[in-house]
Amino acid sequence: MSDLKLSLAITSNPRTRPVISGRIKADGIDFTKSVLGPAEIFWRQLSFAEFDVSEMSMSELMMIRARGDDRFVGIPVFTTRRFYHTGIFVRKNAKIDSPADLKGKRVGVPEYIQTSALWTRGVLDSEFGVAPKDMTFFMERLPARSHAGAMNFKTPPGVTINAIPPENSIGSMMLTGELDACMSYNRNQGLIDRSAADLEHHPDIRPLFPDSAGEAIRYYKKTGTYPINHGMVVKRTVFEHNPWVVLNILKAFNDANRIAEEERRDHVAYHLETGLVPGEYRKALATQIVAYGLKANRAVLETAAKYSNQQGLTPRVMSLDELFAPNVLES
Repeated sequence: MSDLKLSLAITSNPRTRPVISGRIKADGIDFTKSVLGPAEIFWRQLSFAEFDVSEMSMSELMMIRARGDDRFVGIPVFTTRRFYHTGIFVRKNAKIDSPADLKGKRVGVPEYIQTSALWTRGVLDSEFGVAPKDMTFFMERLPARSHAGAMNFKTPPGVTINAIPPENSIGSMMLTGELDACMSYNRNQGLIDRSAADLEHHPDIRPLFPDSAGEAIRYYKKTGTYPINHGMVVKRTVFEHNPWVVLNILKAFNDANRIAEEERRDHVAYHLETGLVPGEYRKALATQIVAYGLKANRAVLETAAKYSNQQGLTPRVMSLDELFAPNVLES
């Protein structure tokens, strides 16, 4: 029997490259792969359901499922995660010395509903008492090519979201002082985004958290949460005819993740041999911090679902069995 032919849209990072290169193959599946940026993948998938299998914003998956859109079934492969609130940039002259100073400020965001922004707002609210209604948002992506436009998203009550005109961008408005701060900044001009300014190295801009690693450690030690951004989905029609594909895709990406971990450890071991890395760091450098499946990630996903409901993106807290394929709920 020949392999099932499926289209796959995926981003490139060390944990996906073994699948992209063909070094790891999902049993029984022949993927036609499109390696794209996440903004484009999500917009094309939400708008046209273009790919059989793809990465997907966890925030947007929760939102469409809450609306009764069941075109996609979740697979617990989580290809991207970071401490997103540590990536906030502010203007040096905006009088923002702490997260609390964001109240009343003009804040740019590429896509209000994207998962990184969901996490940033959730942490600002839960950790620092800054609610979404306390800021005025300016969104860069235009309705015709935004995830919000594809979903006919309506601004939650009490929140203000202004559209950035096409001739401007988050980057340009940060430099002119029309914005005081921004979150989820994406310096990646293309089909969806248009900012080009290098805010990280601009003399008028600085990170809200000067020690971003220190803030990430503080937050993780307090909450145990390492925020998830992207998950993966398969078209429901594919799943209903071939439910086994979910298990085989999960296994393939677990294998790819294992390769990424092995290569990372080999790289670390090479540098440890020099003796320049203090001994107390060796155990930490060898520790695996990314795992797939629901058991390892349930608490993080449930936190994201809680934030989504609190921020008015979903009318209820979405349960994981509403999002993921039934044959991986015990993974």
